[in-house]
Amino acid sequence: MQQSHFEPGHQSNDYHLLPATEKQLRFARQIAVASHIPLPADIHQDRRALSDWISKNRQRTVSDRFSNYPSSKQVAFAEKIARYKRRTVPDECFRDRGLMSKWIDHNR
Repeated sequence: MQQSHFEPGHQSNDYHLLPATEKQLRFARQIAVASHIPLPADIHQDRRALSDWISKNRQRTVSDRFSNYPSSKQVAFAEKIARYKRRTVPDECFRDRGLMSKWIDHNR
């Protein structure tokens, strides 16, 4: 008997067939408005395509002085690593998401 795609425990690679989530759509609309880039009309039908569009266009938004700061999740993860390894996160990492990412990768 062939296994159904909807049986528990069955992994599927149909991510691209799923519609975009409301959270994705809200974020994409914010990017589109802030950067004056039109959001493709049919993008809501393909979760992966919308995710790619977001990744490509979120850097185009108008930046403010905090736009390059690390996310709260990055900071929390770095601080968790620092506590575990009994180190401190350098101050400059708290002002640059790229430096924070490198510090995390180096200290994992």
